[in-house]
Amino acid sequence: MTAEFGRLLTAMITPMTTEGEVDLTQTQELARALVASGTETIVSTGTTGEAPTLSDDEQIEVWRAVKAAVGPDVAVIAGATDNNTAASITRARAAADLGLDGLLLTVPAYNKPTQAGLIAHFTAIAEATALPCMLYNVPSRTSLNMTAETTLQLAQIPNVVGIKEASASLEQIAHIIEHAPDGFRVWSGNDGDTLPILAVGGYGVVSVASHLVGKQIGEMMAAAVAGEGPQAASIHRRLLPLVDVLFYETSPSPLKFALNHLGFRVGSPRLPLVEASEAAQVLVRSELARQQIDLPVPATA
Repeated sequence: MTAEFGRLLTAMITPMTTEGEVDLTQTQELARALVASGTETIVSTGTTGEAPTLSDDEQIEVWRAVKAAVGPDVAVIAGATDNNTAASITRARAAADLGLDGLLLTVPAYNKPTQAGLIAHFTAIAEATALPCMLYNVPSRTSLNMTAETTLQLAQIPNVVGIKEASASLEQIAHIIEHAPDGFRVWSGNDGDTLPILAVGGYGVVSVASHLVGKQIGEMMAAAVAGEGPQAASIHRRLLPLVDVLFYETSPSPLKFALNHLGFRVGSPRLPLVEASEAAQVLVRSELARQQIDLPVPATA
């Protein structure tokens, strides 16, 4: 199975009201704006969407809102998994019932399973659903690297269609690409690694920066795929300072500040994350002033 999620996927934030509740109206507004600025698929309630702070009911309502906003022609992938296999299966089935288009299977944090445990965990989830599944390896968040060998074993499962790779190891990523079955795709999990991963045969990116510069990221990838290396590299270099400030502190705090600063109200992060520090705000404001912003901001902002 090969799922057509496209090359530019956005790991979407979850907008909040001033009272700290999920803002479904702004969620839908942002989802539509992301599609208008180049996003091909939305990943909802992943790391950037603050999934650990959302209840199951809130996650489901966010998925429902995003899918209703973008319609049948734009895929929505649910960040439906955590370090509880049984609960992950329940949420995966809920996502399927809502008509979502895929699942993000994130390496579990905190309980640190062995590689055999990862295989068993992800196999159980994938076999409990017909939805296409994207693995997600993010050692900086989970303190656990899923090895290339584990990824390749999981890639044999028919509905495991690819991986969001945020290990920052080009050697590991290249090994996966070289030995993966036909149709298995690798998306960069770090904005700064997108061009190098494309260079070794990767397919695209699950992006944070695409909230702001989605069209430009799409142009960079199109140039890379077309063999226009200098053009792709030029865009990559231009966007790197923005990527850096968006991760100056734990994401999505700097990104939420950036969107609020631009006039797209998305509220604050939920505890235990806090708003971007003054130092981070200075850097973000400065970089936003330097960059061309692709995201359409509501006229009422």
